[in-house]
Amino acid sequence: MPTDIAPAADGVAAPAPARCRVAVVVPSHRVRAHILKVLAGIPGFVERIYVVDDCCPEASGRFVEEECRDPRVAVVRNERNLGVGGAVMAGYARAVADGMDIVVKMDGDDQMDSGAMAQLIGPIVRGEADYTKGNRFYDLTQVGRMPPLRIFGNAVLSFMTKLSSGYWDIFDPTNGYTAIHAKVIARLPLRKISRRFFFETDMLFRLNTIRAVVIDVPMDARYGDETSNLRIASVVVDFLAKHVRNTGKRIFYNYFLRDLSLASVELALGLLFVSGGALLGLGFWFNSFRTGVMTGAGSVMLVALPIIIGIQLLLGFLAYDIASVPRRTVHPLLRDG
Repeated sequence: MPTDIAPAADGVAAPAPARCRVAVVVPSHRVRAHILKVLAGIPGFVERIYVVDDCCPEASGRFVEEECRDPRVAVVRNERNLGVGGAVMAGYARAVADGMDIVVKMDGDDQMDSGAMAQLIGPIVRGEADYTKGNRFYDLTQVGRMPPLRIFGNAVLSFMTKLSSGYWDIFDPTNGYTAIHAKVIARLPLRKISRRFFFETDMLFRLNTIRAVVIDVPMDARYGDETSNLRIASVVVDFLAKHVRNTGKRIFYNYFLRDLSLASVELALGLLFVSGGALLGLGFWFNSFRTGVMTGAGSVMLVALPIIIGIQLLLGFLAYDIASVPRRTVHPLLRDG
């Protein structure tokens, strides 16, 4: 049945402005030991549960069909392993086809608290967000439980994600506990979104291209005997190239292709001044090295001035970009289908 209960800001149930059909997508790959416990904990207001067997070597899809008696559960199978992103998008497509309104993505390794799901979908139900995600870094006592390397890696990835996605007010980008409105899913280029561990981060970049509102929801860090397949230390370098690519695309789309503003001028002139000053400085340095004559103070100032002006222009662009985080939800404006 569609739910008409929505959580208030403090997590307490309150009447929702509209009845919503909620679905949960559970990507399943090597999580057979935990999947039944995860499914058993999913709240009753959820109407559909899609377990996506991502060509799992443990045959998790068949295991769920044989052992789970919950009539809400349906198994979706990928013919080949597509990674977490490919599994989630298969679930998204099924949920949209079945007429769901809000789709929650929940991992099958029992690291996510199903009791927090109402809090997660609340901003979408109330029309405050198009996409929500968990953030395990709100509570400092929870952060203290994390290994230092994981904290550092998340900080680095979060900064790169802010720059590439344009969502400067979010953190914990690798957190996979998310919710999205179905109308927003229909507007995303699902085939272009990264299939592997970069999926959550690439989703944010794609959401920014349609100016969707994204909100962080505080979540407790939850660890058991499960083993995460993601090793932050090993993906930081791999993610860097993808972040650089998405940053370039986002800036081109938002500031040159779709719109031109004073920020566009600041960025172009800032890059021109900084690069011009740097090249001029290299030229003076090379000439000084070749001739053995020290560069004069006037030449140094000639190099420093455009670099200083360029940095100021780039800082102005950055301030504009930070202030341009989407604030108006798009799903109420989108038509069904």
